[in-house]
Amino acid sequence: MTFTQTLSIPTFEQFITQLPDEEGRYEWVNGQIMRILPTRKHETLAELITDIFKDEVKHSELNYWVSGRIVIKTETNSGKEQGRYPDVTVVDKALWSANPTAYSALSNPPQLVVEMVSTNWEDDYVDKLQEYQRLGIPEYWIVDYLAVTSRSYLGNPKEPTIFICILTENGTYQINKYKGSDRLISPTFAQLVITVEQILTQI
Repeated sequence: MTFTQTLSIPTFEQFITQLPDEEGRYEWVNGQIMRILPTRKHETLAELITDIFKDEVKHSELNYWVSGRIVIKTETNSGKEQGRYPDVTVVDKALWSANPTAYSALSNPPQLVVEMVSTNWEDDYVDKLQEYQRLGIPEYWIVDYLAVTSRSYLGNPKEPTIFICILTENGTYQINKYKGSDRLISPTFAQLVITVEQILTQI
């Protein structure tokens, strides 16, 4: 995934209303609108996880809306607003339906977000983790399907890994690491039975 700076915008509201017309996704980082260009493999995996979640919502009759087209307002440690665009977002359906004419953007925390890790892996493991934790998102998946992150996170040898970060009562994430045949344990989708390799071998 690459990022290209386009223009400077002072507020989240202006970011939402002044997105460029070019194809692609956009985040608002440090006051700049940044165009996101995912690879095909990245996009395929995001769509696959979206479909898995949608199937589970239907199967377990859960009150969630699942989408890959939602922008979320977050804040940095210094209080600077950001506009993040997770690869997958799971939102309480009541929250999503409360204002049907609003833009596809959230200031309230969704239930779950997923980020696919690419070469700029520190964004997902450090910056976004801190922002999502601060916002109070209950569950955050970091999908390192290319095993590009440092060994301090992945271990040695490095293997494709999915981290599921669960928000604890003290407001910090408990980070659980899953590889290979490990079954993913998700509080949001408690009945979901799937392993890391079952997801990653489909791309």
